[in-house]
Amino acid sequence: MREWLKEIRKKLGLSQHEAAKAAGISQSYYAAVEIGTRNVPVSTAKKIAAALGFAWTEFYKDDEKTSA
Repeated sequence: MREWLKEIRKKLGLSQHEAAKAAGISQSYYAAVEIGTRNVPVSTAKKIAAALGFAWTEFYKDDEKTSA
């Protein structure tokens, strides 16, 4: 679970659908990313990060923590 991603989205007052639309991806794909069931390619990480206003590298910091 990428709780940090959910917190950012909620602070912005966005639904998953709105966040996904802003990032140019489907809501189902966004939900899977937020839940953590989908790996995030750099191109998608950049789209989501740009839409929600954070550094795209946050996705990979999360991955480092879970694999250590």
